[in-house]
Amino acid sequence: MNGAVELTIDGYGTASIALDRPDSHNAFDDAMIGALNDVVARLALNETVRVVVLEGRGRDFSAGADLNWMRRRASGTPEENYADALALARLLHALDRLAKPTIALVQGAAFGGGAGLAACCDIVVATDDARFSFSEVRLGLIPAVISPYVVAAIGARQARRYFQTGEVFTAQTAQRIGLVHEIVAPAELAAARDTLIMALRRGGPEAQAGAKALAIEVANRPVDASMIAETSRLISERRASAEGREGLAAFLEKRSPAWRID
Repeated sequence: MNGAVELTIDGYGTASIALDRPDSHNAFDDAMIGALNDVVARLALNETVRVVVLEGRGRDFSAGADLNWMRRRASGTPEENYADALALARLLHALDRLAKPTIALVQGAAFGGGAGLAACCDIVVATDDARFSFSEVRLGLIPAVISPYVVAAIGARQARRYFQTGEVFTAQTAQRIGLVHEIVAPAELAAARDTLIMALRRGGPEAQAGAKALAIEVANRPVDASMIAETSRLISERRASAEGREGLAAFLEKRSPAWRID
């Protein structure tokens, strides 16, 4: 594994992805983006993985893009510049659509693309001293590739403020606007992670993948005849699936379903 990223998978199917450039505040460059793309692709194909945790080593979750790398790319050819941007965009899309539950654990700074990575995860837990910023405008840039995922999390109204001010805001504000789900003391971050993992292990993995896709699919769509027909089809197919039948039978028989890991 690339030294900028470390992947571990435990015996219960929990994969932990650690951003491992603490001396650079886990700022990402082309090497880290490439390593993350590789890791996410591998996890997507690994049927034994049930939950994915994304975290940053050291004081900060991620300060966003490495500015020296961005400066080098800005001085390169248009094709090189675009290719790097596209690699990050593909990473964010792959993480956002990964058919497994994802948890981001945020401490310290989550700036720019770092906040974007968190927005791509299904659940975000932050320490009470974490700080967030979409700081690109202060460098004469815009948060382009992260914008679809951030706007999905916080809405266009909040994005119009925080994308333009570049201000640093607290974990409490991040929770209020929808970027963070839960805030804990730094010493409680691991316990919060474990509680979520145990809750996620109770769900059917196929159902969880379908539920995640459902949330993305129905967002901001009208409840029309097409929506009604599509959602009716989805639940009827899930009831008839092997996992659905096992889950219903286990509940009625007062036993644990086959997929549950305690």
